[in-house]
Amino acid sequence: MPTLDHHHTGARIKEQRRLARLTQRKLASRLPYSYSLLNQVECGARPATADFVAACAKALNVDVTTLTGQPYVTELQRDRLAELVRPIRESLDLYDLGPAPDLTVRPAEKLIAGADHLCEEVRATHLRNAARKLPDLIAELTHAAWSGTSTELWQALASTYRTAHDISVKLGYYDLSAVALDRMDWAAQRASDPCLAAVRQYMRALVYFREGEYRIGQRLVASGHVVVGQAEETREALAVTGQLHLGASVICARAQDQAAVDVHIGEARQIANRIGDASHVHWLSFGPANVALHKMSAAVEMSQYDNALKQARKMKLPAQLATSRRAHFLIDRARAEMETGRRERALEDLVEARRMAPEQTRYHPGARETITGLVHLARRTPDTLSHMASWIGL
Repeated sequence: MPTLDHHHTGARIKEQRRLARLTQRKLASRLPYSYSLLNQVECGARPATADFVAACAKALNVDVTTLTGQPYVTELQRDRLAELVRPIRESLDLYDLGPAPDLTVRPAEKLIAGADHLCEEVRATHLRNAARKLPDLIAELTHAAWSGTSTELWQALASTYRTAHDISVKLGYYDLSAVALDRMDWAAQRASDPCLAAVRQYMRALVYFREGEYRIGQRLVASGHVVVGQAEETREALAVTGQLHLGASVICARAQDQAAVDVHIGEARQIANRIGDASHVHWLSFGPANVALHKMSAAVEMSQYDNALKQARKMKLPAQLATSRRAHFLIDRARAEMETGRRERALEDLVEARRMAPEQTRYHPGARETITGLVHLARRTPDTLSHMASWIGL
């Protein structure tokens, strides 16, 4: 049976608490959680929820990744994903160098199609393929955008920076994701595209959501609404507006503001009912299904696990829903299953998430914490759970 070691999140919280010269009771007094829960998390008796980790990071004045251990370098090296990060980092640094004199560049229409294809690859959870192709495409688009006056090329370049952000987040390189978002803003300004600029604000808001800075996240969402309000009321603008409401819903859920969650879900639902499925608009997966998924995620964030499972049982996910969203749904449902004592079902969900999106699941902090929790709760560890635990490096 796998055993918890000093690498689990609770142990990292304990280490950072001691470095800050705080007792458990002193740290607990700074948290919206009990001393008892802190004690259980530190010793590995309870998994650390995302909101708990964010609260501890804020109280200890450290990054969330310090406590989660991201990026999970050992596993990334075994999967040969870590070696793909440096070329992406280098390509992001080309933004202000102008045209590259010795670079052979494909026609503009192929570059624009390539940027769209990489967005699709990420949503299909083909992270390795996308990460390999991304640096060269960024280099070509940087050259092409500087060499001409095409708005479409600047939009495509902004899209590749967004893909760099998506890949960096999924692999746990949050410092790199912040650089990518800055580059996305730079390109969106040159494209004079308010929808792209609003998408960037939405993604920035989720960064602060992970860090537990919910007020900043809410302000960024509000800023995104102002920016997209500068665009004409097209289907694209409506989809972005709806996604901003969905982002706000999970931020407000993490802040335990049920009334605000209901308002944002309601606004997003009205837009989704009006425009239908708009999954391919900036690859945000916006539509009625994503509204339902966010409502369930909000319930999980507020520890309303029975409510979340009740919603999950009623869901019929459409065939066109992105694999990344399906896997996220399974990870959320697994957490709710574990917290309500349905451990076998929780394990089944995680196994299915792994089958469907192995790279996303392996590096998802929520999936890893749920696996850790199942290991602790199991009196006898089934072979499947042992394999899952070994797979994440436990």
